[in-house]
Amino acid sequence: QVQVVESGGGSVQAGESLRLSCAASGAVSSSNCMAWFRQGPGKEREAVATVYSGGTTWHTDSVKGRFTISQGDSWKTMYLQMNTLKPDATAMYYCASRAALSCSLTPNFYMFWGQGTQVTVSP
Repeated sequence: QVQVVESGGGSVQAGESLRLSCAASGAVSSSNCMAWFRQGPGKEREAVATVYSGGTTWHTDSVKGRFTISQGDSWKTMYLQMNTLKPDATAMYYCASRAALSCSLTPNFYMFWGQGTQVTVSP
């Protein structure tokens, strides 16, 4: 079993920055994908960024150049640095994990989820 815990959300003004953290513990495979998803009010859950244990990353087009996903000291931790935040980034942000040979953008692909951390961006 794998446990996933996020932290780092909060309320900021547009243009400010936040850094989200995610830590996976338990039986985390060395071939593992970790991802950030977000779900805004009345919206579907969408993939924001993914990082594979080998270091390969992906970012959705709407955040490229402003958000950066990275790994920590091991593949069991990751971060999402969010700069120049806009009000449309307001959402619950979730960390997800799954042992795999590559990452997916589909929520159902991921086996383990955190409880989420709220990000609110005011105009």
